[in-house]
Amino acid sequence: MSTPIRVLMAQLNLLVGDIPGNTGRIIETALEARDRHQADLVLFPELALSGYPPEDLLLRPSLELRIEQALERIKQEVSGVTLVLGYPRYRDGALYNMAGVIRDGELICEYAKQCLPNYQVFDEQRYFVAGDQPCVFEHQGARIGLSICEDIWHSAPTEQLADAGVDLVLSLNASPYHIGKATQRAEVVAQRARQVGAPVVYLNQTGAQDELVFDGNSLLLSAEGETLFRGAHCDEGLYLASFDTASGKLASEQASIEEPTADASVYQALVMGVRDYVNKNGFKGVVLGLSGGIDSALSVAVAVDALGADRVEAVMMPFRYTSSMSVEDAEAEARALGIAYDVISIEPLYDSFMQQLQGQLAGYAPDTTEENLQARCRGVLLMAISNKKGYLVLTTGNKSEMAVGYSTLYGDMAGGFDVLKDIPKTLVYQLSRYRNTLSPVIPQRVIDRPPSAELAPDQTDQDSLPDYDVLDRILELYVERDYSAQAIIDEGFEPADVNRVLRLVDINEYKRRQAPIGPRVTQRGFGRDRRYPITSGWKAGI
Repeated sequence: MSTPIRVLMAQLNLLVGDIPGNTGRIIETALEARDRHQADLVLFPELALSGYPPEDLLLRPSLELRIEQALERIKQEVSGVTLVLGYPRYRDGALYNMAGVIRDGELICEYAKQCLPNYQVFDEQRYFVAGDQPCVFEHQGARIGLSICEDIWHSAPTEQLADAGVDLVLSLNASPYHIGKATQRAEVVAQRARQVGAPVVYLNQTGAQDELVFDGNSLLLSAEGETLFRGAHCDEGLYLASFDTASGKLASEQASIEEPTADASVYQALVMGVRDYVNKNGFKGVVLGLSGGIDSALSVAVAVDALGADRVEAVMMPFRYTSSMSVEDAEAEARALGIAYDVISIEPLYDSFMQQLQGQLAGYAPDTTEENLQARCRGVLLMAISNKKGYLVLTTGNKSEMAVGYSTLYGDMAGGFDVLKDIPKTLVYQLSRYRNTLSPVIPQRVIDRPPSAELAPDQTDQDSLPDYDVLDRILELYVERDYSAQAIIDEGFEPADVNRVLRLVDINEYKRRQAPIGPRVTQRGFGRDRRYPITSGWKAGI
């Protein structure tokens, strides 16, 4: 009677560039897999030693030495369990995205990733050379094939494994999150399992790296493409599976983790994005302006859920146009969340600036200059608090505003991380309602009232923008789906609205280049995803 192979999936949150620290976690996890879980084999994510994506750290001259030292340390300190892990490694002067199998002090085989993604947020062809050969190793009588991330999205590498006659496929991944990605992955991996005719262990890393969020959601799939197990969303986990070499059947040794709702999925991604950026970069906490509006309300709720109330500070900075409702609602949310809260009027700062500028502004009628000055007074205050206390300033602009430039450079854009950078305004409302189902922290009238920057008397966002339902749909078609102006008009939108919105998107690229990063949750976020020239004669109307 055959003994099943016990495989442990290590869905870990690793730190890019921390090769010694990542190596230590891999060793610690491998020993736990062996001693506590009696695992025969433990699987780690793509580029686990360097973290993903390491970007131009891969070009550093010392990379090769650091990776070789890490591999030697693992070989010396781990025995009695087989490790499969990812790392960058040079071979014959070329750098490969590699997966290696280490058993009892020996590197028994290596696999070089064949399909190097070079689209959206990926630019692996900048660094790596593609492999062209499959890798199959034997373990307890089973033939096990390796796959790395993008490989499983293409049929050719899987066909190689099918031709090699594998019994089980181990897939190492660093697959970033966007809305709907987990479902898409499961469908693709199911297709590959059926193609190769063998079960698939699909391990994905978790954790946030700058603007990218890695959601985990690791999978076990049968040879028929049935999902046997799903791991946690946006959290670490060690998951044990059992592969019966006689029957070729894969089974999970624990219950599948419930998949979150669509709103919960996005919200948890934002929470992890904030938590990892703050903690991995060593900030003591965060500070943000709490305006009484919905964007700052949702942002501060995410911050508290990410870091705890004791590491979040909010400041209301009223001006003569700030309504009493805004002051009351900001205080109500701060009290509900239990955070440190202060009120600092910007009136004296604004008046002082205007006095100093009176010579320069004489003869000019009031315009957005005075509005922007209010935002810049607030930015100065928040940055001073940040410098003194070691707190990161969270900005609160949403994707809709960033798209059309409805923001002030060195004002409300002053800060280090934008929680809602990839969240359209309509989704801001949706997530705010969701957050209130967990506990009531966002006053209902903040959700119900017309949005306003309160930089002028009786101002609302819709004074200068289409309704957000209309705006967000136009932006989705133009920014995320690359529709032309005419194609958007053909969808039933007013030509004047379309042309105006597209022009605003194009002329405000210079602002977005200077904006803080924020968690990416859509398929086309501003930043790594969308790289348009600032200086351009391109006309969006065609």
